[in-house]
This record gives sequence, structure tokens and C-alpha cells, in this order.
Amino acid sequence: MEPKYKRILLKLSGEALAGDKKTGLDYEVINKFGQSIKKCADAGVEIGIVVGGGNFWRGRSSGAMDRTRADHIGMLATAMNALAVADGLEHLGLEVRVQTAISMPAVAEPYIRNKAMRHFQKGRVVIFGCGTGNPFFSTDTAAALRAAEIEADIFFKATMVDGVYDKDPHKFKDAVKYDKLTFNEILSKGLKVMDATAAALCQDNKVPILVFDLSRPDNIYDACMGKDIGTLVME
Repeated sequence: MEPKYKRILLKLSGEALAGDKKTGLDYEVINKFGQSIKKCADAGVEIGIVVGGGNFWRGRSSGAMDRTRADHIGMLATAMNALAVADGLEHLGLEVRVQTAISMPAVAEPYIRNKAMRHFQKGRVVIFGCGTGNPFFSTDTAAALRAAEIEADIFFKATMVDGVYDKDPHKFKDAVKYDKLTFNEILSKGLKVMDATAAALCQDNKVPILVFDLSRPDNIYDACMGKDIGTLVME
């Protein structure tokens, strides 16, 4: 079976990497994600990954620290997650490179777009850490930016909800799930898919977004194969 997408950008939240523990890293969970990612790579899909850092740091919500410093700490949290995911994928036999937007040459490559593209050509998975390298930008925005830069066919936003709803499905039993949305609908309806900056970046660069549930890790592979899951956002 041929994959629907040749190159994807997968956004993994930090919370997802923690599993039921809610904080830190759950290596069994990372291994399950890794097995699905490996199936995609074995099918010929080129894979870029952006990781969040919420399993280690939620400084923004505390309000007690300078925002710039809090965001810098968050970037370091994403670097830890990037290294952990890389280790999990390497144990499954994949070639992986970690690139970070903040220079830390002792542990990772600096983010260089052309070098990332070369890694894809050689069949390597590239994990992007440290967000955009700038405060005030979320890792969703970083994922949208990297998706545009690497010319990804689609941005996979893997969450803990099986798509986009008109309201929080965890709080409201009558919440209605959307199968397809436009970017204008996301912005005009104020739907909490991602921050407006990330959505606008994808809209401007014509990068579709697929929002799907990560509680079933094989959804990553199914999404690559074009199966009907989650909510598709496009023009």
C-alpha cells in the first residue's frame, strides 16, 4: 500500500510522551509511537518531528516568571524530549538526527534547513527541538514553520482528542466533531486547534493540517496511508 503523503511534519506534544504519568517520560509510550513512525518510514515516508515540552515545563501558566525566561526554559524541555524520542527511534533501527533552534553542538545539530532536507533524502528522521528559538512563539507555531520550510505535504497535529470539536469534548457531552474545516473557519469560530499564528502560517503556505488522536499510536501510520481519521483543515 502506497502512502498518501511523501513528507510529513509530525507534532508530538510533551504531555503525550509522559503517558499516564503526566510528567517526565514514559519509554513504553515513546516506543509505541516509535513503532508507528517506523512503519511510516519503512513505507517510504520522509518524517520531520517537532516536540513540545509540557511534560517538563509549563512556565507560561504560572505567571510568576518573566515570559522570555519561561519560554527559554520551555525550549530546553523540548530539547530533552527530542533526544528521548531520537533514542527511542534509534533503538527501533531508524537513522535519526536532532536539530535544535538554539545552538547546543555537544548534543545536537543546529537547525539548518538544507541539511534537514539532505537528511530526508538519505532516509533519516529529523527531530526539531527548541521551538523556533524565540520566546512568545508556541511549539505549534514552530511545527507550522518547519512544515513550510521543509515543504511537508501535511502537518500532523497529534493530540489527546480525536479531532476538532465545536467545544471541549471533555467538558461537554454534546460537543460536535468536525470532519473538515477551513482555516478561515478555525480563526472566525475561535476553535482551539492551535494558536492563531500557527494556523495563519499554514494557511499562508498552503500546508493542510490533520488533527487526530494519539492515544492509539497507529493513527500516525493510518494518517500517512490516508485513512479517514481526525479532522482535516485546509483551504
